[in-house]
Amino acid sequence: MITIRQMRYFEALASVRHFGKAAELVNVSQPALSAQIRDMEEALGVSLVERSRAGTFLTAEGEELLPEVRQILSSVERLMMRAKRARGLLQGRLRLGIIPTVAPYLVPVLIPALKQEFPDLDLELKEVMTDSCIGDLRAGKLDCAIVALPLDEDQIKAMPLFKDRFLIASAEDENTVLMSPITQDQVDVERLLLLEEGHCLRDQALAVCGTSAKRKVANYGATSMATLLQMVSHGMGITLIPEIAARDEAARSRMRIVPFADPQPFRQIGLVWRRADLGRRADFEAFGKLVTEAADTLLGDDFE
Repeated sequence: MITIRQMRYFEALASVRHFGKAAELVNVSQPALSAQIRDMEEALGVSLVERSRAGTFLTAEGEELLPEVRQILSSVERLMMRAKRARGLLQGRLRLGIIPTVAPYLVPVLIPALKQEFPDLDLELKEVMTDSCIGDLRAGKLDCAIVALPLDEDQIKAMPLFKDRFLIASAEDENTVLMSPITQDQVDVERLLLLEEGHCLRDQALAVCGTSAKRKVANYGATSMATLLQMVSHGMGITLIPEIAARDEAARSRMRIVPFADPQPFRQIGLVWRRADLGRRADFEAFGKLVTEAADTLLGDDFE
């Protein structure tokens, strides 16, 4: 008979396709993980994994069994969560995805609040872009995620958390002084620097500035907000910055940040989870409320 431990080790190996990385993921030695995989194969009477010079991959039987293994592990997780909820909110493991344009600014404020309010919560954080967040949610690799709304996902439940208004950032010694407040049609899109493709903030920035294919945008895509704002501080262009990042980034970079004229554009940040995960709704709502309270400490500053 196969065990839950064996299935967890197999799922970890299937996720990363590397014995060493899988062992780190489940906090065991590589020989221990390999032994459990062999025992699982012997119990099932099939080979699940093959190693080659090209790497580690699943056999046809392993690929066929993987969705069922993940479903069983998800059921076990739900059973354990039900037992823990009987003792109170937000106890045990919570796997959270969070987009890169929110994580560096929210997490340092959120973690201390969580430790104080829910000391029995074991939070596992994963910083990842929206598409990967949703994919991991569907696959049961995440319990919930903090992303920008709206999402066109029938199987995903969304809880709005806070509005994150957009501001314009330029170098302190910028030759072209930005008017404050600035209107959206006054943004020089030919100097507009953006994050690389795949970041939802890139699409939001283009939408705010009304940029179409006929309007040329600066030909550079930064991999992170920090990189983008370093370029701005050195006079290489201008960019949109979400308010949640403004205080922290203004303190470390030589930038001038100005607001948009009313109605000010913003993005709606929310918490999302699987609709099918009905039993954890109270947990997610309690968690979302705390996230909103943490975010409020980062928002509301006055800019020129």
